[in-house]
Amino acid sequence: MGARQTRILLVAATTGYQTRMFGEAAERLDIELVFATDRCDQLDDPWCDRAIPIRFHQERASADAIVRGVEDHPPVGAIALGDRATTICALAAERLALPTHPPAAVAAARDKRQMRERLRGSGLRVPWFTTLPVDADASRCASTLPYPVVLKPLVLSGSRGVIRADTPAEFFAAFDRVRRLLHATDVRAMRDPAADLIQVESYIHGREFAFEGLLDRGALHALALFDKPDPLEGPFFEETIYVTPARTDRPAEEKIRCSIADAVKALGLYHGPIHAECRVSSDDVFVLEIAARPIGGLCAKALQFENMRGETVSLEELLLRHAAGASPSEWSPAARPSGVMMIPIPRGGLYRRTEGEDEARSVSGVWHLQITAKPDQQLVPLPEGASYLGFIFANGETPDRVEQSLREAHARLTFVIDRSVPVVAGQKTAGE
Repeated sequence: MGARQTRILLVAATTGYQTRMFGEAAERLDIELVFATDRCDQLDDPWCDRAIPIRFHQERASADAIVRGVEDHPPVGAIALGDRATTICALAAERLALPTHPPAAVAAARDKRQMRERLRGSGLRVPWFTTLPVDADASRCASTLPYPVVLKPLVLSGSRGVIRADTPAEFFAAFDRVRRLLHATDVRAMRDPAADLIQVESYIHGREFAFEGLLDRGALHALALFDKPDPLEGPFFEETIYVTPARTDRPAEEKIRCSIADAVKALGLYHGPIHAECRVSSDDVFVLEIAARPIGGLCAKALQFENMRGETVSLEELLLRHAAGASPSEWSPAARPSGVMMIPIPRGGLYRRTEGEDEARSVSGVWHLQITAKPDQQLVPLPEGASYLGFIFANGETPDRVEQSLREAHARLTFVIDRSVPVVAGQKTAGE
């Protein structure tokens, strides 16, 4: 009887580009993925992936289900995709004695208030912050804040619901807007107690960076440092362009890495991927977010890694190799600069089509363009929305050239979006 195939646990949402990308990478590496996803447990394998059904709002019960589902052939490693999967993955991995991030550290990283408290307790720079219940009297709070401030829902990610306010009047309006968002059906369906809380922080002036890292039993390996060339100054904070390597000098880059390493240690994260966001204000580095997961969605396509033998792997392959027990030390970021544009939604309405795709693909340096919006999809821009129109990928001789290619390709696209017409109760539509 031959050796059994290496198995890796992947905890993720049922649908998602990243889940499929890991599936493709696993096939290339001859690794068997054990999926644990939020699939329907009443149907007989509706996605044909033999996934273990879990519920993100039932973390311990879901971890128990994973342990039961793999007891005949346990995995050797575990990876979580998306913020809501991280705690379940950590709980299951701990039960299975797999190297991973401790559950308490993952929970602290997911909780904006707890993360700020831990970083501050370790002597790291954090913005002033307070956490308010969603039903707080915003007019009474407004006069006491150190403006400008930023409001952040504790339960949401990806800049959703994040709004800057410079005056008491702006704070009152922003608080009401975030409150309405947190009462939305899709947010309440998460059944997360954090949906009843809003964090308010002092706004930090400065450049923003994203950091991709991999912890190997406590040792932090830097995988990428991304520039965010578009100013993220508010009132909303929609991310658009990521370019790596970041256009900063080596001492500043090392200071960012050291600050993130200190934050990781303060939180107690230990083994596996991390994605961090930080702002550099003068000589100070403020670590804004650290997630116990890799960069989300299709953005990982912007990353490639090389070794001394001239081999190249994707981020997914690198993380799967690491989860299977390999050291990340032989891999380094590809030398050629690269980047991605997350195509923003210019306005709300019904998406019809995109024009100019061939022209955009013909731009020098652009190697991939994917429109992810579907015809007749209702588009909702930030801060209420949670998606992009698509993604553009480019590489080039310099980071400046990469950014130029992304902007030029985007300029050649035209998005046809019809204005949404609200349906009034009792109103007849054409043809009735």
